Order: sequence, then structure tokens, then C-alpha cells
Amino acid sequence: MKVSEDTSVSMPIKNMVGIIVAVAMGIFAYTEVTARLTSLETSSLETSRELFQADLLKKSEQLPTDQEQYMLLETVFKDVEKLIETQEQNMTNKVNIEFLKQQVDKLQTDVEKLIRNGGH
Repeated sequence: MKVSEDTSVSMPIKNMVGIIVAVAMGIFAYTEVTARLTSLETSSLETSRELFQADLLKKSEQLPTDQEQYMLLETVFKDVEKLIETQEQNMTNKVNIEFLKQQVDKLQTDVEKLIRNGGH
């Protein structure tokens, strides 16, 4: 089959109308989806802005003792995080110490065997 500029294609009108309708529906669906995404993004921004403002108002209504307690809690949490990190380091140190202890015991037994064998 040879295809050139003069090649004609025949298609029933029914199929051509179906293709045009399908393309139009696809374009319409795409615009609806993008409009929905845009509306969700703007409503999300508005909601987060409202929550932020409400949080600021709530913080401004706090008593000084409440603020002091929150500050103390923050420092306690920071201290706990430091302790957890230190504990994790100590756990790895314990593993290393156990391994080195086994190695020293093995080395000691090997040296004792060498001393016994060398003395005979």
C-alpha cells in the first residue's frame, strides 16, 4: 500500500462525529479536573491561613504561666531527644565492647597455648 498526498481516506460520518464528540468530552473533562484542582488548592490555602490566624489568636490569649509551661515542655523534649541519642550511642558501644572482649579472651587463650607449646 502506497501513501501519498493524493491518497484519499473514506470514513463514515457516524465515526467522524463519534471521534469529534470523544475529543470534545476529553477536553471538557480536562478543564473540569483542572478547575477542581485549582479550587481545592485555593480552599486549602484559605483554610491553612485561617488556622494559622486562629493559632496566633489562641497564643495571644495564653496566660504567662501557660507560655512558661510550654517552654519548659519544649526544653524537656529536647533533653529527652538528647538522652535517646546518647542511649543509642551507648548501645553501639556495648556491642563493640562485647566484641572486643571476645577477641581479647581468644587472644589470651591463643597466647597461653603458644606459651605451653613453646615451653616443651
